[in-house]
Formats: sequence, C-alpha cells, structure tokens
Amino acid sequence: MTKFSTDDRNDLDKRDFAFPTQRKEPLENASHVRNAISRFNQVMDVSDDERDAAWKRIEAAAKKFDVELSEKSWREIGKD
Repeated sequence: MTKFSTDDRNDLDKRDFAFPTQRKEPLENASHVRNAISRFNQVMDVSDDERDAAWKRIEAAAKKFDVELSEKSWREIGKD
C-alpha cells in the first residue's frame, strides 16, 4: 500500500477519504480501497449514517480502481 506522509495526507481533498469529516481511510488507489474495506469496522466515533455514506464512497472508488467487492453493504464486512 502507498504510504502517505502527514503533508501528503493533509494535501488530499476531503472527498478523497471514505470518512471525510474525520479524514480517515483515503481512497487514492486500489490498495487504499482494499485497506479501507479491511479497516472499515475499526473506524471509531462515526455514526451509522456516516458509515452508509462512507460505504457509497468506497463503492465508487472500488468501481473506479477496478476493485471487486464481495459485500453489498458495510454491515456484511467480516460476515462469512
């Protein structure tokens, strides 16, 4: 996964994050999208509405970077 310096991360637009208000989980490339999915349930202090919005941003980024999603909703993450 591409590592961002603090300055690089601060230069990103808020809409480049799954959780823009908190600036958590950047969605700059396929690796970041996969990472955002795997860490989704670890994000603290966000509401279900924020999670719903973040999932929509992840879905859009996944489509853009050709990342296959097996989950239809964030509520399915980790459920087998």
